Amino acid sequence: MVKAVRVHEVGGPEAMRVEDVDVPAPGRGEVRIRHTAIGVNFIDTYYRTGLYKAPSGTPFTPGAEAAGIVTEVGEGVTAISAGQRVVYAASVGAYAEERVMPVDRLVPIPDDIDDRTAAACLLKGLTAQYLLRSTFRVEAHHTVLFHAGAGGVGLIAGQWLKSLGLEAISTAGSAEKVDLARKAGYRHVINYREQDFVAAVAEITNGAKCHVVYDSVGKDTFPGSLDCVRPLGMFVSFGNASGPVPAMEPLMLAQRGSLFMTRPVLAHYTATREALLSAAEDLFSVIRSGAVKITIGQTFPLEEAVECHRTLESRGTTGSTILTV
Repeated sequence: MVKAVRVHEVGGPEAMRVEDVDVPAPGRGEVRIRHTAIGVNFIDTYYRTGLYKAPSGTPFTPGAEAAGIVTEVGEGVTAISAGQRVVYAASVGAYAEERVMPVDRLVPIPDDIDDRTAAACLLKGLTAQYLLRSTFRVEAHHTVLFHAGAGGVGLIAGQWLKSLGLEAISTAGSAEKVDLARKAGYRHVINYREQDFVAAVAEITNGAKCHVVYDSVGKDTFPGSLDCVRPLGMFVSFGNASGPVPAMEPLMLAQRGSLFMTRPVLAHYTATREALLSAAEDLFSVIRSGAVKITIGQTFPLEEAVECHRTLESRGTTGSTILTV
């Protein structure tokens, strides 16, 4: 038996309970992993509240990202061996001491990256990777608005954007977070609690607006985000921290200059093992180069997952958050 966080009925943070669970032996193409660090992401709250449906239904174990050591391999597994350090993302069931995983979703951890960094960066880092290099491939001449610059994805994206030669714009909700985002590499950071970010973006860009706006906030920044996109630019909605973006008429895109809009998810960009490993290597390379540094802002024991989610949803976190096992 191992400890795992379980949700029997979706709801608030108190819906999570630590219980003893059995972990089966790995089947064909699977391995058993002993977790050493578990990444916490805002998407975890979406599953807990029922905004997103857990693949297994209820009860389920939340969490989508963790690093650990392979303790047992199933039949037919050759790419990963027992004793190897691995990390994974976008696979619900991570808030546990141990679990079984399909081998094709695992990424070997490079020798020069520790487990906590790997667990803190893979989901957020792969998200930044596909947003900046695939969804809209940013170049040095582009003007970018990336909301929530002091969040886990935002801090990685800010550093990555700076390494590409961009003078990016971001938003944050407090003086402390403004300072963090600016240190991450954003040239301009707007405190959206004190300023109208739409007006601020117009002033910063001399009315030209942005080639692309990346928005993980959702309801609170809509439709303002659309008003920050220049004609023929792109609005990338990739999260719902304040609630889902409300229903909209496509005409809103036409009225603002024939805008493009997309709602991407990581799973579609890493659907094959080849794509997953390629994106991970791109991420690890910018970390290895020093261009991107992973900041772990807070750490909670697995048993304190409820308090962790309360802090996360109150926007009391900065950088990445991990659970320790």
